[in-house]
Amino acid sequence: MATIQKFEDLICWKKARELANCIFDLTDSSQFKDFDLKRQIRRAAISPLSNIAEGFDRGTRNEFIDALFIAKGEAGEVRAQLYIAFDRGYVSAEGLKKGLGLTDECSRLIQSFVMKVKGGSEKGIQFKHVPKADPLDAFLRDNPELQKFKK
Repeated sequence: MATIQKFEDLICWKKARELANCIFDLTDSSQFKDFDLKRQIRRAAISPLSNIAEGFDRGTRNEFIDALFIAKGEAGEVRAQLYIAFDRGYVSAEGLKKGLGLTDECSRLIQSFVMKVKGGSEKGIQFKHVPKADPLDAFLRDNPELQKFKK
């Protein structure tokens, strides 16, 4: 399996981006009359892709996993806000169905990715394995007359 070099290659990030665009499309409607809810659901919709990107660039596995769980929680927040937007008549049944489908898919993709990250062997760039120098090698290098005893 190839190592992912940038967050834009992550499937969960791509799906979170799709969710954010869907929410912006839904809230652009003239039917969406509650300005505060509009601002809140848009901010929540941007959070999953932002948190995935931020966690990826943090450099450690634990910080990345924390950011992924925050992203998953934000997808849940969007889901809850979609229900109230539907209840108030700001979003159609079709819009609700599409939005709920995307929030669910985002949550499942993020959860699945968390399990892969937790099970992976890479801890992150801040934990890059640097082999320790053998003190005997340094000693023999500094004392060339003892080279014949080198293993």
